[in-house]
Amino acid sequence: MSNSNPFHNPFMLGFDELEDIFLSISKGAESFPPYNIEQTGARTLRITLAVAGYREEDLEVSLEENRLIVRGRQIPDEKRHFLYRGIAGRNFLKSYVLAQGLKITGALLENGLLNIDLERPEPVKNVQKITIQTQGKGTKLLKGKNL
Repeated sequence: MSNSNPFHNPFMLGFDELEDIFLSISKGAESFPPYNIEQTGARTLRITLAVAGYREEDLEVSLEENRLIVRGRQIPDEKRHFLYRGIAGRNFLKSYVLAQGLKITGALLENGLLNIDLERPEPVKNVQKITIQTQGKGTKLLKGKNL
């Protein structure tokens, strides 16, 4: 039984939404603008996008559900006449899916680079003990619930 999709595993229950996220990421991967993702500390990350030529008002950083969305919009200046244009000035949309609890701590535009800092909170250990019941006299087991 060789199945290349890890989400179709009988031990992976309730991960349908995660599978949809992976599929949407693979369909919408665009290379512009170039970017780096670096580990800046034990629990911190930085996404750096190369946005030469974009001003602060041309950029928008937002958090929509669990997605970090970075948009760039440049309005062409009709007064300028380029003989050669090698610096891209097109609109873009970059989307990053963030793990639950990951927080955006800031965004800074400096020297043509947009830095977005993220912090991963300390994990909370959740251990829950489940009581095992036995079916005794006068107790009926119906659809997984004791009545």
